[in-house]
Amino acid sequence: MENAQLEKFKLSTRFLDVTYVNNKTGAEVMALQNINLNIKDGEFICIVGPSGCGKTTFLNTVVGLLKPSKGEILLDQQKIDGPGKDRAMVFQNPSLLPWRTVMENVLYGVELLKQITAEKKKEAKEFIEMVGLKGYENHYPHELSGGMQQRVNLARALTVNPSLILLDEPFSALDAQTREFMQGELLRIWDETKKTSLFITHQIDEAVFLADRVFVFGARPGRVVKVVDVDIPRPRDLHVKRSPEFLEFVDHIWSIIEQESSKQGFDNKEK
Repeated sequence: MENAQLEKFKLSTRFLDVTYVNNKTGAEVMALQNINLNIKDGEFICIVGPSGCGKTTFLNTVVGLLKPSKGEILLDQQKIDGPGKDRAMVFQNPSLLPWRTVMENVLYGVELLKQITAEKKKEAKEFIEMVGLKGYENHYPHELSGGMQQRVNLARALTVNPSLILLDEPFSALDAQTREFMQGELLRIWDETKKTSLFITHQIDEAVFLADRVFVFGARPGRVVKVVDVDIPRPRDLHVKRSPEFLEFVDHIWSIIEQESSKQGFDNKEK
């Protein structure tokens, strides 16, 4: 019965704890505690919470860069033991290779996997077009704006055809106007690909705009204190951010974070 239930989910965590040793004090610090969550295939999930609550630590554990101290993570019913081609990360900075063109950067992931084929080159071209960079295939990173570079980053992630895309505050380095535009573009791309996506952000309005559900983490040790179903109809455009319903979701989530931080005496300047 348990296995039948797990098959409904793309990603599951069971009793997940993550600890690390503070390099300055030598003390063991619990970053995540008792994380139990289930994500369905094709869902867009956002995680928010106070700075230092373990959002990025959680993402790094899912991608396989960190090992759980307790519990486990299952992707497609398989335990995650390390990095794998079934997951692709989109970081805060595009991390493009400056000597490679847009096309060459997009193909870099499949090149590392030794999967370069005519079909993959065709898919890369299609993803470049999907992210709005048709005609820029032979341009270099220094010829692109920050938003365009992140589009390349996203196309690169899609080209390896992962089961799960993890996005760690990918728009945080962009100016406010470009960030808004990229949120709309990301939803458009997600609607076309329906890739299961896990997105970390500090911006509550960004989370509400993008997500099917928002997982609210409490102050350290990070744990899920609330799951908010965002039942705003899709497709969504940026105009929805001005609706009373949208603002109610933002206020609700902010009040949860504020309450949790206050209850634990959390310092919002902590990193």
